[in-house]
Amino acid sequence: MKSSFPRRTIACVFVLCASVAIAHAEGPLTLEAKIALGPVAGRIDHLAVDSPRQRLFVAELGNNSVGVVDLKARKLIHRIVGLREPQGVGYHQSTDTLYVANAGDGSVRLFHGPDYSEAGRVDLNADADNIRFDAATNRIIVGYGSGALAVIDPEKRIKVRDIPLKAHPESFQLNAKSSQVFINVPDARAIAVVDLTTGQQKANWTMTGAGANFPMAIDEASSQVVVVFRNPAKLRAYSMDTGKVANELNICGDSDDIFVDAKPKRLYVSCGAGFIDVIDAAGAYKRLARIRTVAGARTSLFVPELDRLFLAVRATASEAAAIWVYRPTE
Repeated sequence: MKSSFPRRTIACVFVLCASVAIAHAEGPLTLEAKIALGPVAGRIDHLAVDSPRQRLFVAELGNNSVGVVDLKARKLIHRIVGLREPQGVGYHQSTDTLYVANAGDGSVRLFHGPDYSEAGRVDLNADADNIRFDAATNRIIVGYGSGALAVIDPEKRIKVRDIPLKAHPESFQLNAKSSQVFINVPDARAIAVVDLTTGQQKANWTMTGAGANFPMAIDEASSQVVVVFRNPAKLRAYSMDTGKVANELNICGDSDDIFVDAKPKRLYVSCGAGFIDVIDAAGAYKRLARIRTVAGARTSLFVPELDRLFLAVRATASEAAAIWVYRPTE
């Protein structure tokens, strides 16, 4: 959902709600705040947002917990504990339910939005990972195991179908204009293209000259699938229609997330090497800025309706575990 307010208006409203404002600008991104997560040890994985409440969910994999951050007050307000290596998180607004995918036991745990009490469980039995919501069919899609997407009915709260893949899926993205889903399958050195209506794989784009394709985003305006590789550190944009490479650029190392900011036509890539790369995607790709962060901070989430990029920073000897809040600048 796009906001009807201009970017500067949103920024002013957001800053007034902040308890701490840093306002440290580095070209196209301004670091506004650092929201402390408290005693969180180890790796932090994916993020999700409840936009109506302005709450951010943080998969604290190494802590076996999910942190709930109030973005208005900019503070941690709740922690869901007793999980098993939570990786994927996703919020389903119409049922007001938080979904948490656990790598440790393969379960997808459900929690009520208002108070985060337990609301159910779907057992996938192995390495439950990324979560996406298919608005066209009102289904929750979860990547898991040695190669499958699970399709979950959010009303009945049961798995209704499996879509087999050649290996474990990493990031996958749904095309809003069709029934296609594009899936990174790094162990198969490929991108799988699947029709969600039929559950059948339509194409298999073999990767050459690069491997470990983990992050992915869809650039709807250019009809491209944008993928980031870790070995070597490289970004490529593929035509949705043909699978041919349309753009390529060297990128920061150990990337885990990429997002499209449609208004200024930019890409944000967060990397465990300790950087965010900001890419001009208006034509031939070029890097606008390389912003220093913290080693290991490779997970992020861009929320267009809040006009903010949230970066998950794990605890180190010099940094406390926190969410760093960035505001895009014109």
